[in-house]
Amino acid sequence: MQKIAILYDASQAVLSTFDLDEVLRQILQIARDYFHLQNVAILLLDKEKQELYPRSQIGWDAGHESTRLSLEQGVTGAAARQKRPIYSPDVLNDPQYVSSARSTRSELAIPLMVRDEVVGVLDCQSENLHHFDNDKIDLLTLFSTQASMALQNARLYSLERQRARHLEVINAIARETTAVLDQEELLIKVCSVIQQTFRVGHVSVLLRDDDGLMLRASQGKFTACAAAGGRLPATSGLWGRALALGKTLIEDDVRSSSEYVGFYQETRSRMCIPLVSFGQTLGVLMLESEHSGSFHEGDVESLEAVADICATAIQNAHYVERVKQLAYLDGLTGIFNRRFFELRVLEEIDRARRFNGGMAVVMVDIDQFKRLNDEFGHLLGDEVLRQVSSMFHQQLRKIDVVCRYGGEEFAILLSQTNPQHALAVAEKLRRLVETWQFPGVPQCVTISAGVATYPDHGTTRDELVKSADAGLYAAKQGGRNRVLLGPTRYKAAAQAGTD
Repeated sequence: MQKIAILYDASQAVLSTFDLDEVLRQILQIARDYFHLQNVAILLLDKEKQELYPRSQIGWDAGHESTRLSLEQGVTGAAARQKRPIYSPDVLNDPQYVSSARSTRSELAIPLMVRDEVVGVLDCQSENLHHFDNDKIDLLTLFSTQASMALQNARLYSLERQRARHLEVINAIARETTAVLDQEELLIKVCSVIQQTFRVGHVSVLLRDDDGLMLRASQGKFTACAAAGGRLPATSGLWGRALALGKTLIEDDVRSSSEYVGFYQETRSRMCIPLVSFGQTLGVLMLESEHSGSFHEGDVESLEAVADICATAIQNAHYVERVKQLAYLDGLTGIFNRRFFELRVLEEIDRARRFNGGMAVVMVDIDQFKRLNDEFGHLLGDEVLRQVSSMFHQQLRKIDVVCRYGGEEFAILLSQTNPQHALAVAEKLRRLVETWQFPGVPQCVTISAGVATYPDHGTTRDELVKSADAGLYAAKQGGRNRVLLGPTRYKAAAQAGTD
């Protein structure tokens, strides 16, 4: 009768709810009450790490709730490893025993099996020596089959609910990305939705350019590493392998990875998904967690579907951006105009501020250009402007921006740079123009330039442009054909105070 009663109660627990935690709680209560156990627990198997961890327990001493055991440890590990019940009638004389409660004197561990696969262990502990006789062991073994069924049903139900939720997110992202054609807005929205739905610590979108990968958007609570500065080499770290192999990769514990490259301080595990549209790899969707082992193979399919939608939306937004840029091109030189400069300088300042990085504004002027026009005509002057523009464009990185600011004056934005590098770039351009043989111009053409960097020379658009202009003016006054740094904002403030 006892066997029928316990199996009936166990069956009722299996059928009463699909909530995993509730099912486990009921199973443990039945085992405790029928078999007079002080400590009882269900440990689940982490397949990837081959470790057991407690999912639900009654009676364990404080501090053991987060214990993880390998399959080589304890009575529970032996039961999972050997796929049969393991009984220790006197744990104090059992060398394989691992304590979870000081009152325990005997322990019985029974593997929870689905078909022929171990999914966990039912761990039963008593304060009495030799508590479990053959009848109890047989009955608990039968009981464990009901527990296994309950566990599997709850897990399948949970998985289906998760898949349904992921499908809703995929549809929502598809709807939202179709309506958003501004790339910056699109990427921020995508990161936000993924971070909230998949409950990860941080989500980032890294897009390719000629110099590697650039962080274009992120959402989460993590702290960016100062050294990262928003730019990453395309061949390094997990993202480099994901791009090279063209498939999703997971890093369960970044601290044990020899190839790990830090981007956020709190990261403990990471997933990288290539963004591919029509065969073209655009970049990487990177998800990060503050916990080890947070990402599972079951999430990959849903996240790859999200990544495919994002990649297509990014490509569409890129085409729209290209069309928009036509309004920002200078008709004579083909480079960007002042209107585009005004937009991009604000974006570069914001990016430098967010990632604790640097950027520079370089103001350039062709020396004595009016005299050149007067002596050789405006057609030749226009050709000099076109050739100088072309030289600047070819010598700068893809992430940098050169604009015709007005007349013979140019404005250059250097991303992710410092004062020394900015000066070196401006000096390289000056030397190139000085030695260039302009067809039809028998005399040497030179330029003067002023350089201002964030945050040394200013933290706003007006401060940086004013400082670079001051450097350009000083270069002109100093004899032309030279490059000078503008005054820092601290020096400018001190001079203003003495006026």
